[in-house]
Amino acid sequence: MHSSGEAPAPSSSSPYSLSSLKTEILSGLTVALALVPEAVAFAFVAHVHPLVGLYAAFIVGLITALFGGRPGMISGATGALAVVMVSLVVTHGVEYLFATVVLMGILQVAFGVLRWGKFIRMVPHPVMLGFVNGLAIVIFLAQLTQFKTPDPVSGDMMWLQGYDMALMLGLVGLTMLVVWGLPKITNIVPAPLAGILVVSGVVIGLGLEVNTVGDMASIAGGLPQFHIPMVPLSLETLQIIFPYALILAAIGLIESLLTLNLVSEMTGKRGGASKECLAQGAANIVTGFFGGMGGCAMIGQSMINVKSGGRTRIAGTCAALFLLIFILFASPLIEQIPLAALVGVMFMVVVGTFAWNTFKILHKIPKTDAIVIALVTGVTVYSDLAVAVVVGVIVSALAYAWNASKRIAAQTTVNSEGQKIYKLEGPLFFGSASGFQEIFDPLGDPNDVIVDFINSRVVDHSALEAIDALATRYEAQGKTLHLRHLTPDCKRLLKRAGRMVEVSVLEDPSYGVAVDYHGEIDVPQPQKA
Repeated sequence: MHSSGEAPAPSSSSPYSLSSLKTEILSGLTVALALVPEAVAFAFVAHVHPLVGLYAAFIVGLITALFGGRPGMISGATGALAVVMVSLVVTHGVEYLFATVVLMGILQVAFGVLRWGKFIRMVPHPVMLGFVNGLAIVIFLAQLTQFKTPDPVSGDMMWLQGYDMALMLGLVGLTMLVVWGLPKITNIVPAPLAGILVVSGVVIGLGLEVNTVGDMASIAGGLPQFHIPMVPLSLETLQIIFPYALILAAIGLIESLLTLNLVSEMTGKRGGASKECLAQGAANIVTGFFGGMGGCAMIGQSMINVKSGGRTRIAGTCAALFLLIFILFASPLIEQIPLAALVGVMFMVVVGTFAWNTFKILHKIPKTDAIVIALVTGVTVYSDLAVAVVVGVIVSALAYAWNASKRIAAQTTVNSEGQKIYKLEGPLFFGSASGFQEIFDPLGDPNDVIVDFINSRVVDHSALEAIDALATRYEAQGKTLHLRHLTPDCKRLLKRAGRMVEVSVLEDPSYGVAVDYHGEIDVPQPQKA
């Protein structure tokens, strides 16, 4: 994943010099301005009060900026979490959402303590492409509800008609045009904010009758208040919120750790995955007790920060504090924002999120990767993001295992002592165990047979069973099997197997063993496959 354009080079001056502080503060202000419309829009996606999204953006943004694993990252309310929250809010209400966010944070802290953040490296790139594309489609579909209105007779939702639909489309299109075109002229004002300001100005100036944020909910610009979620403390409540909390925790950490990797790549400094898990978890616990919808890292806002020169925790902290100032003193302005402007901003988020190069590479990449991309995209749309990623990783792992199982082969030679040597190629594991057995000919081989593992390795229990079965076949013919060039980890695996391989003769030639050396040793090492 690479963003367009180059990030500014880090300043050689101290991060606390006047010049650097100015850059960090202005970067934070830019991010805060861009956070306002998105936090409100994501709150609408989740069917909660806009202030719930703004509080989450402030609290999660502040705590992760101060204690997160990668300075320069920006966190807040996100669409990936919002789309999962909808059914919980609609079915059980917002109080259950707050309880879920607290449990989500507890789970994320547990993942951080267990240092599970490192497993993000197990997510293949095709899974990430499908994940991103599915997320974009989900956000797009969520916006279509703004193009509907209740039927005056039946009360069912119906599409806008005639002038109302034309006006809605026109304002959405104008917002998208501004967001697309402004960066080509200037970057002084964040494009999403500019689009909202322009459309809001047009609506207010011309007196157009359109739905606004204030029509859906009045925004009270107060400080977030401590609030214990009003839900029954019972096993039934836990059964309701735990599945949502687990899904939200997984999605939040996946997005956060992907953002961490991307920011680390752009800044040339590594981030701490486990530390980020802990910070995200703590932020969500606090958010749940202060009336926020929870959040995670935001790739778009993080890119805005990095490109604006934000490199330290100062920028993220300033962004959160500026956002609080907006909540306290600018609520009357937020209430006048037309919903069409928010839809336009979200459509541009969709355009920027979707990996359009997917269509160009589908016919160039392996078929299994193309299937994984399509599968993860589909599961994301029809189920949820966490399930999609798990399904994608499982399918990718099975595809790898299938391909690896076909790589097991051997080159055979007979040495001067009349011993037949099978030089294996490829890993020996559950997928290749059957092919391994088919390579050998116990009936026709000489009395001494050597299996050379210099370009192979013993991986799992199925491999041990395969070796034991092969040794038994040779023993039944009165012949001896020798295993050579086993790496230390393979030897440990065989040693732990105990009596399973006692019929095998384990030995190595006098010229040494091909092993994984540690440290600087001036010994030529055979090249592994």
